[in-house]
Amino acid sequence: MPDYKLGTNCLHAGYTPGNGEPRNIPIVQSTTFRYETGEAMGALFDLEAEGYFYTRLQNPTNDRVAAKIAALEGGTAAMLTSSGQAANFYAIFNICSCGDHVVASSAIYGGTFNLFSVTMKRMGIDFTFVAPDCSAEELEAAFRPNTKAVFGETLANPALTVFDFETFAKAAHAHGVPLIVDNTFATPVNCRPFEWGADIVTHSTTKYMDGHALTVGGAIVDSGKFDWTKYPDKFPGLCTPDESYHGVTYTERFGLGGAFITKCTAQLMRDFGSIQAPQNAFLLNVGLETLPLRMAKHCENAMTVAKYLENHPKVTWVSYPGLESDPNHALALKYMPNGTCGVVSFGVEGGRTAASKLMAGLKLASIATHVADAKTCVLHPASTTHRQMSNEQLMAAGVSPDLIRLSVGIEDPADLLDDLENALAQL
Repeated sequence: MPDYKLGTNCLHAGYTPGNGEPRNIPIVQSTTFRYETGEAMGALFDLEAEGYFYTRLQNPTNDRVAAKIAALEGGTAAMLTSSGQAANFYAIFNICSCGDHVVASSAIYGGTFNLFSVTMKRMGIDFTFVAPDCSAEELEAAFRPNTKAVFGETLANPALTVFDFETFAKAAHAHGVPLIVDNTFATPVNCRPFEWGADIVTHSTTKYMDGHALTVGGAIVDSGKFDWTKYPDKFPGLCTPDESYHGVTYTERFGLGGAFITKCTAQLMRDFGSIQAPQNAFLLNVGLETLPLRMAKHCENAMTVAKYLENHPKVTWVSYPGLESDPNHALALKYMPNGTCGVVSFGVEGGRTAASKLMAGLKLASIATHVADAKTCVLHPASTTHRQMSNEQLMAAGVSPDLIRLSVGIEDPADLLDDLENALAQL
């Protein structure tokens, strides 16, 4: 495909219809695929031929949408998953097993923190969490001989801390491990982590990529740049024969550009089956087509709201990297010069009790366990998405007890400000 700009790729990447074929990506709503001989299907099971045999592993609709996301991120291969949680789990578990270790930023989504610190810990994978603004010495001290990856979020949910890609990438690569980055909030419209040293990118496509709160999903994208073959003892799953596929070695058969995603599909999706439904992939693609337009509006509205809140007497603090007063502003300009996201975090006089009263007073914004869609929604993370974390863990994640997460939608900004003004007047 020609080297189109990102906005054009949002519409056209991943699928080129032939003569008389559907202009839009078709929904292949089928669990199975017919073959004329057992030998032809057997070649698929041996990874010797391309094709589809069971949607638990792959589906044409999903692969075309995944190819579009890979093009947007500048990656070599991608896959869709049933959720963002599944994407982060697969991305780590694809190269880690019992006895391994991962360094992760402490400023991450509460669900991801729980996945790492509780569920994957029970599987024998240990995580060390470091502050996103830790010193080089503190970051270095977090690594162990069995460290297999470093993980962070471009924009932390909900603290909105900006991840210092270059610092973490330098440390990861010095220890011969990949940097995995969740790019959900920024999307490739505002940040392309591969350009700053990341090796694997994940997404909760449920958020801005879908953009309309219609479908739950996730994605994993490989940059194709990390050389697994330099560390065969560290990544045996990619560099040594897989006996469950008749001895195929992924890096040899599929190269650096395809090994990670092929293994993730052939092994993990085969065994766990966290596939995104083709209907959901179709709806996700509809959202992707307008992603640049919506992200621009989200950022514009969020900046308007952040400036309003920053000057309101009942608001005690505001976190939005687009504000010049924000401590993350310099990093935001460096990594996301065209805008960050539509999420604004803030606190009000009266703390946690007042936060609940404010949310109840909003009429246009919905109280919802969601973020990053076209309609404005609001949440109190300490009592919902981050409820399982201790006070110490909450503070490490940048989630204060009074933090209100406002996901600013694409409504008319005047209506958004009126809604906030009326709710704040009740405090």
